[in-house]
Amino acid sequence: MTHPRPRYITFDCYGTLTNFQMGPLAREHFAGRVPAKRMDAFLRDFSAYRLDEVLGAWKPYAEVLDNAVRRTCAKHGIACREGDGARFSEAVPSWGPHPDVAEPLKRVAKEFPLVILSNAANHQIHHNVAKLEAPFYAVFTAEGAQAYKPRLRAFEYMLGQLDARPEELLHVSSSFRYDMMTAHDIGIRDKAWVNRGHEPRGNAFYGFHEIADIGGLPGLLGL
Repeated sequence: MTHPRPRYITFDCYGTLTNFQMGPLAREHFAGRVPAKRMDAFLRDFSAYRLDEVLGAWKPYAEVLDNAVRRTCAKHGIACREGDGARFSEAVPSWGPHPDVAEPLKRVAKEFPLVILSNAANHQIHHNVAKLEAPFYAVFTAEGAQAYKPRLRAFEYMLGQLDARPEELLHVSSSFRYDMMTAHDIGIRDKAWVNRGHEPRGNAFYGFHEIADIGGLPGLLGL
């Protein structure tokens, strides 16, 4: 096996490194308004609307969540209350990493510069990154790029800030829809998909290494 030797290792944060709890929080928050038998469908729609909200021009992440909540409630015919969206945006900075993250990241950081590209607001992301415990060379946000993943513009911003070529990166993510397909399209050859179980396995066309969690990253790199 040939081990990647990237100039930078770039990561999605929410879901891949940080335990992204939007679904469990929505299940708890809407428990009194959404019948139990419809809750799974409500959560699927909430996820879909969050994706749809980031595909156009950039807007603040709080607005993304507020719009997604309102649209999901409208589809399911339930009342949307003042502050529903804020409940989610205010919770994000409190979320910590998956249990498999900190130790392998610290090992990898001794050999490679680590970078984050996240669909986050600037005021949120550094709270989450601090909980990862590993040193990061750079942290880039959708707010800085004025574009959210999966838009190419977000990746272009990161590459420009790093003064790097796509082939110099290893990009690590648990999401095909937000990261892996766009990474492929922009020319990032080395990609690691973290199989967290929240998306089905992607098409092999996109060319990726599969790891079960971040504990598999050092081995992929030959460390």
